[in-house]
Amino acid sequence: MHEPSEKCPHCGLKMSKWAAPADSKWGTDVQLICFNDDCPYYIRGWEWMKTKFNQNVSYRHRYNPSTGENGPLPVWSSSALREGIIE
Repeated sequence: MHEPSEKCPHCGLKMSKWAAPADSKWGTDVQLICFNDDCPYYIRGWEWMKTKFNQNVSYRHRYNPSTGENGPLPVWSSSALREGIIE
């Protein structure tokens, strides 16, 4: 298991533990996600996804503590996927 990076590299706030859906292929049950609606990564994502893919979606920063992988978690609203927060 990798040393968890509990702070979002984009806004510096503590990320939340999030339970991945049972049918996901993440490779772990728990991810760390930045659910800060003021995070620049999340804010920029709306415009980037609209410009590049003509989609009204964004993404949040995700960290997989099992593999050390970082990446985007697609979201369609500010409340999307919050039901998975387990803290």
